[in-house]
Amino acid sequence: MKIDNGINAIKTINKVAIVTIVVNLLLSIGKFAAGAIGKSNAMISDAVHSASDVASTVIVLIGARIAVKNEDKDHNYGHDKFESIASIILAMMLFATALMLGYAGIKDIAGAAKGEYVKPSYIALIAAVVSIAVKEGMYWYTIYYAKKLDSQALKADAWHHRSDAFSSIAGFAGILGAILGVYVLEGIATVLIALLIIKVSYDIVKVVIKQLTDHAASDELYGQIYKTINEDNEVKNIDLLKTRMSGSIIYVEAEIAVDSTLNIVEAHAIAQRVHDCIEERFEEVRHIVIHVNPYTQEENQENREVFDSGEVEESKELKDSEEALN
Repeated sequence: MKIDNGINAIKTINKVAIVTIVVNLLLSIGKFAAGAIGKSNAMISDAVHSASDVASTVIVLIGARIAVKNEDKDHNYGHDKFESIASIILAMMLFATALMLGYAGIKDIAGAAKGEYVKPSYIALIAAVVSIAVKEGMYWYTIYYAKKLDSQALKADAWHHRSDAFSSIAGFAGILGAILGVYVLEGIATVLIALLIIKVSYDIVKVVIKQLTDHAASDELYGQIYKTINEDNEVKNIDLLKTRMSGSIIYVEAEIAVDSTLNIVEAHAIAQRVHDCIEERFEEVRHIVIHVNPYTQEENQENREVFDSGEVEESKELKDSEEALN
């Protein structure tokens, strides 16, 4: 998450959280009333689902609040990964929701086959339409701020809204099918939607695992950082460049070779300039370490002879960066 201005980020997340909680509470009350009056078990179940979403929003809020905290004695590199942990919890909740929907769908299919059904009224159908519109609107509202803040937890919560919209679609299909006499339709739609939600939860977990296991940044970003360092005329060579993800933040470690005749102050000035340039160009990069190595023409000639002889191959990272640049 972008935390250059942690106070503004928290204010934004608080606003999104409050809107989400209020909407979910009002929606769950409305859907429960419509389900009870319209004799629709599907709508009552959907109302309970919306009420449970308040818990997911609280998890997002807690995770984001911790993530924007500054470094402290126990967490010298910040708290970025706490947001990833919140995302994992949300993904697990999505997965659990999918399993419950899938189970309910299979039961509905079996019940329809046995002739066990209740014909609902149109008020439940209207409630389903309203729920679809509201939850899809909440998805776009939340995903806008998720992208603005580069918040994985908010992205996961946005997909929680969309999963609600999908479950309401299943409810709509089932209610309409029951009114028209096609009672098996709700079960089929529910199972298909459950499979889609499982896929979404898997995608979220896949991204978060990279953030929690120090996975390298993308080849594209690596190439851009490499090019940025190489643009400095006083950098004679890039001896090493490493990147890793920590939450949604990127850490960069580089070793640059500079003229060996420079004094320590001059060499440090080059390293600081490279550091500042990377920091200014890439918002997602927060921690940068630049190490300076001495460079001489003799060393350069020796290195070139080794490469030309084929005794040492260029690193995969260097090849990937050059391909990205081309």
